[in-house]
Amino acid sequence: MTVKQAQAGTLESGDIFIQIFPAETQGIDICLDSTVAYQFGEQIKHVICETAAQFGLRDARIEAIDKGALDCTIRARTAAAIERATGQSHFEG
Repeated sequence: MTVKQAQAGTLESGDIFIQIFPAETQGIDICLDSTVAYQFGEQIKHVICETAAQFGLRDARIEAIDKGALDCTIRARTAAAIERATGQSHFEG
């Protein structure tokens, strides 16, 4: 799967800004910047990884700047960024 740079989301309160870059190494590398990382960092990373796996994304660098987003928002922003980065929709037949 070819990955190009893409992004989704905003830096507004209650949102998350996701950027996806081509992989520098194998696997999913997540860099998270969040004011609630101490409490929810592992959960945020889990939701991002789970969404990437659902799309079949195996190799990419994902940078996330979280502003207190709920899991559903994290999934939606990650999915949008992956679709933009790969050109493939999860909903294609």
